[in-house]
Amino acid sequence: MDISVVVPLYNEDESLPELYEWIERVMNQNGFTFEVIFVNDGSTDKSWEIIEELSKKSPNVHGIKFRRNYGKSPALYCGFKAAQGDVVITMDADLQDSPDEIPELYRMIKEDGYDLVSGYKQKRYDPISKTLPTKLFNATARKVSGIKNLHDFNCGLKAYRSDVVKNIEVFGEMHRFIPYLAKNAGFDKIGEKVVQHQARKFGKSKFMGLNRFVNGYLDLITLWFLGTFGKKPMHVFGFLGTIMFLIGFISVVALGVDKLYCLANDIPQRLITSSPWFYIALTTMLIGTQLFLAGFLGDLISRTSTNRNEYQIEKTI
Repeated sequence: MDISVVVPLYNEDESLPELYEWIERVMNQNGFTFEVIFVNDGSTDKSWEIIEELSKKSPNVHGIKFRRNYGKSPALYCGFKAAQGDVVITMDADLQDSPDEIPELYRMIKEDGYDLVSGYKQKRYDPISKTLPTKLFNATARKVSGIKNLHDFNCGLKAYRSDVVKNIEVFGEMHRFIPYLAKNAGFDKIGEKVVQHQARKFGKSKFMGLNRFVNGYLDLITLWFLGTFGKKPMHVFGFLGTIMFLIGFISVVALGVDKLYCLANDIPQRLITSSPWFYIALTTMLIGTQLFLAGFLGDLISRTSTNRNEYQIEKTI
């Protein structure tokens, strides 16, 4: 199979028929063998009923229905797991991503040798409350990830070599950083394509608000730490713990030497425990010990969760 199109969705019943018709037309015009996997992320409208109707009309339509809303990353994870195409395309269900971009994305993967190609919505039709934070966020993501050529990490329209989606784990809200996840997994041939962004035709965006912006930065910090120290947490916690313990220990020794010097020379000196520096040094030693132990425990339990990507799927087509 040439292409798997994975479409995560939440309450997008109005746009699904038009979206599939558009995808099917593009695929047939270019002679691609394909499948479209709709992942219904706990929608409360008629999205699943429409997916069932589409599947009856076309054997190329497949569906996954979550019992409740988990989020975009779990939807992509399950879609990637089910995908069988040589190239996997992801796009949003709101008709803001154009299926007309699929042939060129496919060519860039198959002929230009990219592992991943990310869309770049250079001209957007979103409100400034969404575009301005997005620009700031993308600038930070480029700096932290080291992927300098990407301008839009969060663009839903992306193309992947099949090996990429089968070897990365998209969890939590990490869909924003799939290029970073791919790079950490060793897939560093990452390209970008300017794509057409269309104004939303139905409903309103499901991804607005300050929490989306804040959570993006928190996830970026998490991913940076996992990518840098995820397999070796002792390297960071152990190092910081050792430094703090040594500073505290040296401070306590200095206080003791000073006390002994004063006693030997009959210099009046108050009790060591009366000095605030003693408690500061002792606290530093305790924190250092705790950090060291945190690194040790982190090494033992690092990334051993067995049920992080288990979701309740009600139905599949």
